[in-house]
Amino acid sequence: MVVLETTSLYIVPTPIGNLEDITLRALRVLKEVNLILAEDTRNSGILLKHFQISTPMQRYHAFNEHKVLDGLIRRLQSGEKMALITDAGTPAISDPGYLMVRACLQNNIKIECLPGATAFVPALVKSGLPADRFSFEGFLPQKKGRKTKLMELSIEERTIILYESPHRLLKALVQFVEVMGPDRMASVSRELTKIYEETINGTLQEIINYYSEKTIKGEIVIVIEGKK
Repeated sequence: MVVLETTSLYIVPTPIGNLEDITLRALRVLKEVNLILAEDTRNSGILLKHFQISTPMQRYHAFNEHKVLDGLIRRLQSGEKMALITDAGTPAISDPGYLMVRACLQNNIKIECLPGATAFVPALVKSGLPADRFSFEGFLPQKKGRKTKLMELSIEERTIILYESPHRLLKALVQFVEVMGPDRMASVSRELTKIYEETINGTLQEIINYYSEKTIKGEIVIVIEGKK
């Protein structure tokens, strides 16, 4: 398969909190492309305004991917250049983007993915748990398949990384105790790179005790020790 030499689609990571974490290359690309595909144009508008970027935006999210994909591919084939961003972090990592990348590859459209922020990397490093081998699971199923997935993770020997919403954190931690035991080491990072960034390390039970008396806010990354 021959891929066109000129890049048409740029996958551009955006800061997960602190706007200073964006790269100079990302800023240049966002200024030079014809269109920015954004998960939420209101959120991304704050970023673009901060850096005085006036490139037009179009919404591209999990609920309209299938509907708009063919039209975007035709525009890329006609010579337009686009940047795909998400609300925070790297597109396609537990965020929209996978279908777009796959469609571009199927249509010989050249892609560049810029390096940049993604929340699970600093959370893994700050956990103090082994980082040479790990299993990134993203968000666990909320209903169908959740119990099966929990049992699979209970015997996983690599370090486990998960995303969770603040209002479901305690419920998830309790479920982890049920299948892994209260003494399994873990770490919870919250609001990474932001003013109120917090990482709590300890056993699953110790972390439950801590958050049982707290109001939990912000984006959550859970890191759990693999089975010994």
